[in-house]
Amino acid sequence: MTKTAIVLFNLGGPDGPDDVQPFLKNLFSDKAIIRAPAPIRFFLARLISTTRAASARANYARMGGGSPLKPETKKQADALDAELARRGYDAKSFIAMRYWKPYAADAVREVKAWGADRVILLPLYPQFSSTTTASSLKSWKEARGPEGVTVCCYPETDKFIAAHARKLIETWEAAGCPPNVRCLLSAHGLPETVVKAGDPYQWQVELSVAKLRPHLPAEWEIEICYQSRVGPLKWIGPATDACIEKAAKDGKAILLSPIAFVSEHIETLVELDVEYRELADEHGAKVYLRAPALGVDQDFIATLADQVEAALAETPGAIRSSCGGRICPASWKDCPNHRPAVAV
Repeated sequence: MTKTAIVLFNLGGPDGPDDVQPFLKNLFSDKAIIRAPAPIRFFLARLISTTRAASARANYARMGGGSPLKPETKKQADALDAELARRGYDAKSFIAMRYWKPYAADAVREVKAWGADRVILLPLYPQFSSTTTASSLKSWKEARGPEGVTVCCYPETDKFIAAHARKLIETWEAAGCPPNVRCLLSAHGLPETVVKAGDPYQWQVELSVAKLRPHLPAEWEIEICYQSRVGPLKWIGPATDACIEKAAKDGKAILLSPIAFVSEHIETLVELDVEYRELADEHGAKVYLRAPALGVDQDFIATLADQVEAALAETPGAIRSSCGGRICPASWKDCPNHRPAVAV
């Protein structure tokens, strides 16, 4: 039977307090994150990692000292392997983190040692961005990873959307179905300059939300927002914190979902659950609910398995979206999928 290696890409996070500063340095040294010449970028990476280390350690301390992202990704890998085994495949998932261990080079060694016949490169970023998916794929190539079939994005798939809808509705129902809901769908932000240069991430987030809307109660107000702003540049908006403040002042029941995050980590467990909840309370919110990230939700794991199955029909070196062809309009030049466009 053909042995298929699935490489799951994610950002990574520090394992403990001593890892926080080097993790931040790795993050801000990436030219996909700070688009400046190398000397300036490395200076800024040292500066930011030094000045932010103490506050970041304090936030990670709230989660036990380190990021839960690696164990959460391992659970997803195990769930995906079980689903693929159920479908009759000899497949094994390997984790390649971008800014902390296990790095892409670690995954390359493991994939080669396992003796994979086929490799599927599967980012755990449903919406493509040059700052996440492209950067992770670049790290795989630089580590001399075996050529594989790349899944570039899956922002609009039925099961992915169904999983988000179910998490939101279950969270609302568990709170007693409060009325007057404003549903805030929060994604990680990007500097405006990145989007204007051709990054399709914001467009794909909006596509995810457009597909999600019909699955939610018609009386809910739906709003997209963006979190985790860093530095002095202007970022895409509206900002999640500003939307929470306005919703609280408007007397809305706030129901929030991390629409572009598939695992619990610092942006969900601290930023959304602690910092933004405090903000909502300060501005008089009576209801503040947060739907969980998808994690090992059955529909989300099935989404990943569907992407693997479709990719197995492709030739190594191919890049495919969830629908095969290019999802993004031609104006988004950072999209790596150069096949004919497909209506979604």
